[in-house]
Amino acid sequence: MAETLVIVESPSKAKTIKKYLPKGYEVQATMGHLVDLPKSRLGVDLENNFEPDYIKVRGKAPLINSLIKEAKKADTVLLATDPDREGEAIAWHVANFLGLDPKDDCRIMFHSITKREINEAIENKQPVNLDLVDSQQARRIVDRIVGYSISPFLWKKVKKGLSAGRVQSVVTRMICDREDEIKAFVPEEYWTLTIDAKKKGSPEVFKALLHSEDGKKIRVANAEEAARLEKIAEENDLVVSKIKKSQRQSRPPLPFTTSTLQQTAYSQLGMTSQRTMRVAQQLYEGLPIKGRGQVGLITYLRTDSTRLAPEAVAEAADFIDKNFGDSYHGASRGAKKPKKNVQDAHEAIRPSSLLNDPEEIKDSLDKDQYRLYKLIWTRMLASQMAPAVYDKTNAEMQAGPLTFRAGGERLNFPGFTAVYRDRENKNTMLPEMEEGEILEKKKIVKEQKFTTPPTRYNEGTLISKLEENGIGRPSTYAPTISTIKNRGYVEVENRYLKPTELGYIVTNLMKDHFQDIVDVNFTADMEKGLDEVASGTRNWKELIGEFYGDFKPELDAAQDAAEKVELKDPESDEICELCGRRMVIKTGRYGKFLACPGFPECKNTKPFLEKTGGKCPKCGGDMIKRQSKKGRTFYSCSNYPECDYMNWDLPVSIQCPVCGKTMFQKGLGKRKKYYCEDHGPQEAGKQTDSKETQNGDAAKA
Repeated sequence: MAETLVIVESPSKAKTIKKYLPKGYEVQATMGHLVDLPKSRLGVDLENNFEPDYIKVRGKAPLINSLIKEAKKADTVLLATDPDREGEAIAWHVANFLGLDPKDDCRIMFHSITKREINEAIENKQPVNLDLVDSQQARRIVDRIVGYSISPFLWKKVKKGLSAGRVQSVVTRMICDREDEIKAFVPEEYWTLTIDAKKKGSPEVFKALLHSEDGKKIRVANAEEAARLEKIAEENDLVVSKIKKSQRQSRPPLPFTTSTLQQTAYSQLGMTSQRTMRVAQQLYEGLPIKGRGQVGLITYLRTDSTRLAPEAVAEAADFIDKNFGDSYHGASRGAKKPKKNVQDAHEAIRPSSLLNDPEEIKDSLDKDQYRLYKLIWTRMLASQMAPAVYDKTNAEMQAGPLTFRAGGERLNFPGFTAVYRDRENKNTMLPEMEEGEILEKKKIVKEQKFTTPPTRYNEGTLISKLEENGIGRPSTYAPTISTIKNRGYVEVENRYLKPTELGYIVTNLMKDHFQDIVDVNFTADMEKGLDEVASGTRNWKELIGEFYGDFKPELDAAQDAAEKVELKDPESDEICELCGRRMVIKTGRYGKFLACPGFPECKNTKPFLEKTGGKCPKCGGDMIKRQSKKGRTFYSCSNYPECDYMNWDLPVSIQCPVCGKTMFQKGLGKRKKYYCEDHGPQEAGKQTDSKETQNGDAAKA
């Protein structure tokens, strides 16, 4: 008979915790929430102070009965659900089921699943934090009121199956607003003037960029002005007028928060926020490590804090001294003062121990687990290391009245970059020069350019913007982005988020009739209100009441004022083989598909194959975009299964100038590169540059 029953949320976490507990302890998992608001109705009594009507989650009755049975056998029950609002709510519901008083010391919390932290948690039992429970309830009820009120409105005015959410609606609006900025952008012409210069007798060539004329900073607006300045540069010697040498320090990054982990995993590893959170959850709950059993590898993954525990700082200092030397040990960077809206109850995300070297346990992890764990491990270690030091040289050169500038630097001391990349450390140091020295002009280049519009959000930049504006919580970013993609409000184009016609229609309706719901400041203020409930300074039902008092009149007015929107599904090139109609593209729960517009007379449907413009290098078929079971995008031949070719990189319409085969794109923006599978990037680069320039010029024209 177990003397103590410990209740957690997931079986993986239960397995890891069980390893560290002595005999007499039994660990059971709730498998998430045991109760929730009903799916078939609102489940909130609007006439009775917003009282929630919780019911057992479907299929959980046997598990609940099992927990009750086990609890009766035990002398002590400890609630060890996750250390956040959702975990606190689950602990509260479990306490109610088991007949425990949540005000008793029945709650234990640990930030990482290690023997030391679990033992410390058991020694420091505490009551359930009812303020956190109330904050979770308030969030759940407000979101339920919004979703279950506006969604039927959208069904009536647009089409069935649509949904609206308190956070998803404002996020969709942000993506639509950015698209409007891009469409409204008018490019402006400007020119640059560069001299390829070298010290006489030296082979090193460097670039000097025009900065000013007669001491005044200059912007070259047109070709005539560029030609005038080019002539001045040609007619005058290029003379070194000023040399400035200095050192630049690059400080190490802070340890990861939930938000920065999602942003960095996206930019460096190409992992979506949803995938990042799923893998991080696995690392936290514990994985089987060869020769060691189940091991929790990182601390809790939902946190706003960059703070590190003193023992983690001490461990990092010892590790750095032993592996790099005393000169690499820097001041702790985990002590940044939190912002007002930051939840600082937890540490930053870090490895549970630096001794769990990612290279040593690599064979026990899958590819995603290894890459994300290594990112977390190196980031935490780097945060405790010394800054990188660069030697810098800045030079000014005169060509008559024109001032040109050039700069260069090289790495002097690697510091934290010994473990965590800062950027590419290219040696761009200028040659040794003296003031008054005349340089040799190899070439003068004038180049026409145009200002560029703001870029669309990708998942990383969107998350950064959400955090900046205080919208949602870091733990909600991944499900929110996933929801607006699944609903067809947003689509991914070359890894950027682009609003669909449906997204625009829904957003415009919301802007016209529910201004607060899609207002960034209103959404941020609601988050502040929920934080006040969590801190015990605000009543949760009063917060809901204030919200509903403004929302209800908006809802009533919208029902009468809003006109029905006719939404036409876009046509495809596919012809229905059953009735001859041109099939249309629809968006369902699992993404886009083709359907016959003759429904319900003709119910023919087909998978929607999104062509990339590239051709299969193996058989010449169209390359199409697909998604793996884990949600990762890949590209395969449309002739599958006859042709089994696939690639993780985007096939593009550009052809290799050597062999004529389709080329593939790696990276985005400035990091974008093209390559041919047979001839690599070098031969392809010349054609790529010219094609891109032509395409860009055509777009601007």
